[in-house]
Amino acid sequence: MNGARVTQARLIHEDLVTFGKLEFRVLEAARVLPGLPAIAASGPPDDLPAGTSVRSIDVRSGGGALARLQAQRLAQLVDLARRLSGEIETARVLETVVEQAGLLLPADRVALLLLDDQTGEPRLAHWHNRLGKAPVAAPRSIVRRAIEERTPVVTENALEDARFQSGSVVTNQVRAALCAPLLADQERVLGVLYVDSLTATRPFSENDAALCLAFGGIAAVSIAKAHYVEAARREAVSRANFERFFASEVAARIAAERSAVRPGGTRRAVTVLYSDVRGFTGLAETMAPEAIAQQLSEYFAAMVELVFEHRGTLDKFIGDALLAVWGAPLAAPGDTDRAWAAAREMQAEISALNARWLAEGRVPLGVGIGLHHGDAFAGTIGSPRRLEYTVIGDVVNVAARLCEAAGAGEIVLSDAVRSRLAAAPEHSKAESLRLRGREEPVLVYRMERTS
Repeated sequence: MNGARVTQARLIHEDLVTFGKLEFRVLEAARVLPGLPAIAASGPPDDLPAGTSVRSIDVRSGGGALARLQAQRLAQLVDLARRLSGEIETARVLETVVEQAGLLLPADRVALLLLDDQTGEPRLAHWHNRLGKAPVAAPRSIVRRAIEERTPVVTENALEDARFQSGSVVTNQVRAALCAPLLADQERVLGVLYVDSLTATRPFSENDAALCLAFGGIAAVSIAKAHYVEAARREAVSRANFERFFASEVAARIAAERSAVRPGGTRRAVTVLYSDVRGFTGLAETMAPEAIAQQLSEYFAAMVELVFEHRGTLDKFIGDALLAVWGAPLAAPGDTDRAWAAAREMQAEISALNARWLAEGRVPLGVGIGLHHGDAFAGTIGSPRRLEYTVIGDVVNVAARLCEAAGAGEIVLSDAVRSRLAAAPEHSKAESLRLRGREEPVLVYRMERTS
């Protein structure tokens, strides 16, 4: 009372009484409503002003009835917590919360509203209407007050309550209503649990409000847990999809930062690696399709591992060609050096693969690689039904032309790549190269054959 903890006290006008988080100001009826006689011990007078409501609670009999009611509701809350503890599907959690609220409280209608992550506005997530099939439209004025004050809001007759004269109150003929915030913690409100009665004979008590607040706390924790589980599932699926194209650590960062992949992208400086099997058309004519598929699968598996090992992005396979990128979707210092290191290790790995294939009586593969650096559009293109992450621009075309100019076992890199390397490539020679589709020659460096 008045900030001091008490077990027994006598209250007078203007005293402040706090029960848990709920505060009440004691007001003497004669001062608040002039002309109102004192309420006798035998019960309320018959001449109360219109709109005044007085309720009696029997606490003189040792709290027997009240204690039994509280014990029963505590048992119901414990049972609710048990029911929700095993639920991890959001839809099922919402359904259970609404269902149990209808059993716990004397309500005609129940609505569960959650705050939208983007707009912060409450939206109807689940509802139950004992009076019909129409969705429950919770009055915005009542819902907003419960959210802003973070405490239950109770009204015995919303139609006559000056706080809630909104259109939805009048339209739905709301009488008694109770709205409690879903508090995930002291600061965060997930939404509200709203119940109402369209008859004037079933008002909600303070005990109902306290019960609803406790109920809402249990519901909020369960909803938050279900949302977390679903988000983790989405991130796992997203990460698995991204790992098809990106190194695992890059895929993890992208999956954590983006909830969905949508069309769009940005202009970025990238280093592009383009590799292609020399003479593949002739090989395909002499080999069975199954043998070609198996050998290409082994080849691509080894090449992709090297791309990811050097933190590159796998853009796509084009027949027997491979396109990889450094600098997108995430850029890091040394991207060009990593692309150059990947190209050299790819040629070394191909030599090792060829030695094994020859020992097995299979045909060796000769691969040429082109490297170029420049600006490109990097992002997702396609339709909502099928999106693909890729890079588009002249830098890709030049890398492909440099690959065409590379012989089996060779790497041809542009001067734009060489100038960005921390150390100049050894055993390389400069030449002016005319590329298909370009008028001006390009200064390139050709690595000596490694096989």
